[in-house]
Amino acid sequence: MTSLITTVRTKFLEAIRSVNPPGKWKILVVDEHSQALLSSVLKQFDILEENVTVIESITSHRDPQPQLEAVYILMPTTQNVERIIRDYSNGRQQYAGAHLFFIDRLSEQLFDQLASSPAEPFLKGLQDLYLNFWAIESNTFSLKQPGSFFSIYSPPRSDNAFKASRDHLEEELRFSSKMIANVCISMNEYPFIRYYVPSHHAPLGALKPHAATRPAPPPSEPTSRWRTNLARGAQAREYESVEGDFVAKVLAFMVQDTLDEYKKANPDFPKPSDPARPRSTLIITDRSMDVTAAFLHEFTYQAMANDLLPIDDGTKYTYKFQTAIGAYEDKTATLSDSDNVWTQIRHMHMREAIDKLMADFNQFMQDNAGFKGEGAASLNDMKDMLANLPQYQEQREKFSLHLNMAQECMDTFERDRLTDVATVEQNCATGLTPEGKTPKTLVEQMVPLLDSRDLHNSNKVRIISLYIQYRDGVPDEDRRRLYQHARLSLADQDACNALVHLGLRISRGPGDKDIKRRLKQKQSTEEEYELSRYKPLLTTVLEDHVNNRLDPGVFPYVKDSPSLAPAPSLRSSPSPQTTSLRSQKPSWHRAGRPGAGAQDNKQRLFVFIAGGMTYSEIREAYLLSKSLNKDIYIGSTHVMTPRHFIDDLRVLDLGGVGSRALPNGIGPLAERKRTYQEYYDQRYFSRDPPPRPALPAQPKPDHKGSKIRPSPVPSQAPSQASQISDTPSQGSSYYGEEKEKKKKRGFFHF
Repeated sequence: MTSLITTVRTKFLEAIRSVNPPGKWKILVVDEHSQALLSSVLKQFDILEENVTVIESITSHRDPQPQLEAVYILMPTTQNVERIIRDYSNGRQQYAGAHLFFIDRLSEQLFDQLASSPAEPFLKGLQDLYLNFWAIESNTFSLKQPGSFFSIYSPPRSDNAFKASRDHLEEELRFSSKMIANVCISMNEYPFIRYYVPSHHAPLGALKPHAATRPAPPPSEPTSRWRTNLARGAQAREYESVEGDFVAKVLAFMVQDTLDEYKKANPDFPKPSDPARPRSTLIITDRSMDVTAAFLHEFTYQAMANDLLPIDDGTKYTYKFQTAIGAYEDKTATLSDSDNVWTQIRHMHMREAIDKLMADFNQFMQDNAGFKGEGAASLNDMKDMLANLPQYQEQREKFSLHLNMAQECMDTFERDRLTDVATVEQNCATGLTPEGKTPKTLVEQMVPLLDSRDLHNSNKVRIISLYIQYRDGVPDEDRRRLYQHARLSLADQDACNALVHLGLRISRGPGDKDIKRRLKQKQSTEEEYELSRYKPLLTTVLEDHVNNRLDPGVFPYVKDSPSLAPAPSLRSSPSPQTTSLRSQKPSWHRAGRPGAGAQDNKQRLFVFIAGGMTYSEIREAYLLSKSLNKDIYIGSTHVMTPRHFIDDLRVLDLGGVGSRALPNGIGPLAERKRTYQEYYDQRYFSRDPPPRPALPAQPKPDHKGSKIRPSPVPSQAPSQASQISDTPSQGSSYYGEEKEKKKKRGFFHF
């Protein structure tokens, strides 16, 4: 299976390696965000190994180095384009030449701005990389937009706020659609797209039908039994369409538009794979599809550790490490795919993970340390033996890390009575007891836990929220009593009440019937742990899709579907020629596609969950890749834990004010709908450095015969104008009649 991390890493390295100036050495210029993306897959050493002398920030003061060419890897913002132009304007030559690589697609307007600027003669090449997403694991990507949860689900604060809230959400979804398309383009996939249409609730949040966002009503028409929907006119259909504007649908159509636009500009996309791989499918859903999975305690290693331990961003964990001399020191470890111990056990149940950890440790001791004896029989045994392995530092640190994490998880498991808590949670989530019967003593099991002062309030919120979902809403008086038993604060009560904003019913009257949902979890026939019986609904969706059983009414296709796809032509047709400058690629652009060498023709399946994904859903994507014989990639606006989910629910009604992701909330909404470039520029805005203090004037030499000459001040050096080869200062005609001629010739010297 092709790793997302490897794909992104390879494309960045190919871009840097493609620049081979005569002097061998080059400079890399980045901005704050592109540097973060580079750092997520490459170490600084890896970059410097590619004949890069220095990595410079485009927002810092940089001394001109006109003897070296530069590789610019930047976000395509208006600011960055203006900075590039400044590097070669007003007699300044920052570098000998500029090779431009933009993380996202550069807009035509900014492309033309570069084309008609004084920097044009120095531009050696331009390429859009389509790498604006975060490959956080081999099969997992994130947009790192936790604030999107509030944009999607927070209700507008007033009737007057509906229009601005919807415009704001559409801006964010448009931005997200570009990032999702980047994943597909980077993986050389042009997928079929399906999206989730819930049957049990109307659109949520800012997409909720409202007079302020609904198009003008159609003129009254005489009723006619034979009049078809098509005959009624576009205005009537548009007026009614807002009833079905679910977030997954809006996002899916935006992704389709972006991929179609890319396909139009690049007719050979996707390039044929060798061996041929069936066309992939992208399934887009949102958090409201499965709220249950977001509350449950999970007991597989990665999910449990991120739920119970203070792991920062799912990757950074600080623990006490015992040195060779027996002293303890704080050590921060990174949990990533480069840790082979982590990748082997992260999706195992904690019991199996600990057994595997101890077995591998004992094997390591026998193979490397000449250990004699029975080996480690417990985590504490491992702890004692690790202190005596100073000569195997790297492996010792890995075992020490996971030993600490496993031990902390099990201590929390015992302290927080998670056996009792998880039993109630699983009975609510599955609607069955471990014996397969309907639970009849749920309240009797719940109340002692809610009354307990030893149980943390967040665990009580999880129990009550799952019980409300199991009952499909409870009478208001019963809900009040549950809150009273649990002694919930007002903020915790708000977290439970906020379920209504995710399409769930929390209040139920005596005559209310169960809401019919067309998407339900299927009971597992496999042997399973009693506290891990619930499988995320995503498992059912993926299995049904692969087996052609997924209801097209719940997951329709945006455009074409596999059964309607045209058969491939037996006659190969030449690619149409194009005269667009953007499509004129330098020779190095024909480098091999990442992962093309791997003889793997499994069909790919992409899943995107708007509003946050859980570690249990990530785990299922990996496990189903094996059981379904597909390459499954999963992504979301962000990865969340139950603790973070509850924190966000507490302030959902407030638009996120006070949350970790958006301390100030969604903030003041724009008075008008911005262009995509305006939104993009604001999102990636970065400040220029303050101006340098003026340097004192250089003294003149005392005698004419002296060979010692003062160095010119870089920012003021008029002498550098003579170093700039025949460029616009003497070619002002470029800005007039020659402009169109040069554009036709191709001015980037490809």
